[in-house]
Amino acid sequence: MSDPRVDAVLDAARAWAAQDPDAETHAELETLIARAAAGEETAVAELHNRFDERLAFGTAGLRGELAAGSNRMNRVLVTQAAAGLAAYLVEKYGGQASVVIGYDGRKNSRVFAEDSAAIFAGAGVRAILLPRLLPTPVLAYAVRHLGASAGVMVTASHNPARDNGYKVYLGGDDHGSQIVPPADAEIAAHIAAVAAAGPITALPRSDAFELADESLVYAYVAATAAVAGALPEGVGLDVVYTAMHGVGWDTASRVFEAAGLPLPLSVAAQQEPDPDFPTVSFPNPEEPGALDLAVRTAREQSAELIIANDPDADRFAVAIPDASADGGWRRLSGNEVGTLLGWAAAEGEAGARHGAHHVPGVLAASIVSSPALRAIAAHFGLDYVDTLTGFKWISRAPGLLFGYEEALGYLVNPETVRDKDGISAAARFLALALRWKAAGRTIADQLEAIGAEIGHYSSGQISLRVTDLSERGRIMDRLRAEPPRVLGTVAVASFDDLATGIPGLPVDNILRIVTADGARVMIRPSGTEPKLKVYLDVRGDSRADAAAKVAALDAALRELLAT
Repeated sequence: MSDPRVDAVLDAARAWAAQDPDAETHAELETLIARAAAGEETAVAELHNRFDERLAFGTAGLRGELAAGSNRMNRVLVTQAAAGLAAYLVEKYGGQASVVIGYDGRKNSRVFAEDSAAIFAGAGVRAILLPRLLPTPVLAYAVRHLGASAGVMVTASHNPARDNGYKVYLGGDDHGSQIVPPADAEIAAHIAAVAAAGPITALPRSDAFELADESLVYAYVAATAAVAGALPEGVGLDVVYTAMHGVGWDTASRVFEAAGLPLPLSVAAQQEPDPDFPTVSFPNPEEPGALDLAVRTAREQSAELIIANDPDADRFAVAIPDASADGGWRRLSGNEVGTLLGWAAAEGEAGARHGAHHVPGVLAASIVSSPALRAIAAHFGLDYVDTLTGFKWISRAPGLLFGYEEALGYLVNPETVRDKDGISAAARFLALALRWKAAGRTIADQLEAIGAEIGHYSSGQISLRVTDLSERGRIMDRLRAEPPRVLGTVAVASFDDLATGIPGLPVDNILRIVTADGARVMIRPSGTEPKLKVYLDVRGDSRADAAAKVAALDAALRELLAT
C-alpha cells in the first residue's frame, strides 16, 4: 500500500524536474527521485526536506543552498522569483518599470542573473544587466544612478560556498534601499502566484535586455573615491588587503588609485573570485582563521594595517598590530571600526557647521550595535537613531550622516549608496589612518583617545547554532517566562521584550537585558542563519576593564542559555 505523503512529494519532485533547465540539478533530482521511489528512506526524507516547504522570500530576499527543489536555490526558483518581481513592478510602474541586475562570483550567480534579465524583459520590464561580476555596492549604486525601479543582486554575501541568494532593492521613493514591508509580502505573493500557475517553461522570455557599459563602474569609482577627501602629503602606509576570494579587489583597487590612497598589497591566493573559497573554511572576515593568510602576509611585509572585504564586498574588516594578540595582530570588532568611522563623521560634521540654516546629520546603528555611537552623537550634539538590524532600516534614517551595524557593515556615503558598502568604508578608513599617522597616532591610539572622551566600550557575541529552528523559539519563550534576576554576580536591573513594544525602540523579536552595572545584553534569532545571537556591550574605565566585564558577562550568558 502506497503512502500518500510519499506519493505527493514524488509528484512534486517529478513536476519540478520536468521544468528544470539546469542539467546538473535535473540529473541530481532524477537520481534522488529514483532512490525515493525504490523505498530508500533517506531519499524520501531528503525530498520532503526539499519540497514540503518553499524558500521564503522576505526583506533579505532569498538565500539558501544550491540544489534542486522549492526549498533550495536553483534556476527554477530564481525564474519564479524574477517573474513574481516583474509582475510586482508592472503592477506598480506599468510600462515604465525597469530593473538593473548584478551578480558576484559565486556558483550560478551569472546564470541566475541572465535568467532573471530574460524573464524581466519577457514581462515587458526594461532590464539592464551589469557588464560583469561586480560588488554588491555597485549594484546598489546603479539603482539610483540609472533611476531604475528596482535592483536585483545575485549573491549570498559571506555565506558558505554551497549557498547563493537573491537580494532586491527598490528605486523611486526608496532611493535604492533594500526592500522592507509591505513590499516583501507583496512581491512574495506575486512569486507564489507564478509558482502556482504552472511550469516556468510557459513564462515569456526575451533576450532584449540591455548590458550596462563600463561607464557605470567608472561613475561608482569616482563617487566612492571622493569619500577619502584631501590626504596629508608625504605620509605612506603599508597595507595588506584581502578580497576573500570575492569580487572586491578590481573595484576597490580602482577606488584607492582614484583617491590617491596607497595601493595595498593584495593577498594573491585570495585576490581572484573563486566560488569554492579554497583557502577559508567560511568566507566571512569575522570567522576565526579567515584572516590568517592576510596576517601571514602582513608579518612577512612588516605591514601597518590589514583591511578585508567579504566576497561581495559589502562588508569591511580591519586588523591592527598588537603584540599581545595571537600572531601579533588583532582584528577590530565591527563596533570598534564603527566607533572610529562614526567619530570621524561626527567630528567632521561638527567642524562643518555654519549659519542658522545648517541641519546637523544623524548617526544611526542597529539596536544590537554598541551604545558607543549614541555616546558619540551626544558628545558632538548630533541626533542618534536606533534601528532594526539590517541596512534596509539603517539606510532609511532621516538625515543620515553615518550608519553602521556590528556585523562589519558601514554606510559612509549615503548620498551615493543606500546600503552597506565595504569599498567606500575601506577608502574612508585608509584616508583616516593616513591622517592619524600624520598626526603621530596609530589606530589603537585613536581608539584610546575616543575612549578617554566617551568611555571605553567593549562588545562580545555568542552565536548559538541550532539544527532545529524551533529550538530558537523555545529558548526565547523560556527566557520570557522566567527572566533572569542575576547574571554572574551582577543583578539584572531591567528585562525588556521588544516584541511587546518599548518606547523609543522598534518592535522586533528581541530581548534586552540591562544589568545593575550598566551592561547591555540583546538576544535575537538570526534572520539569515540557524542561530540564536546574543550581543554583549559594556562600558569600562579602560580597555582592559571593559574586556574583563565582557568576559564575565559572556560566561554568565553561556551558563544561562545552557540551563
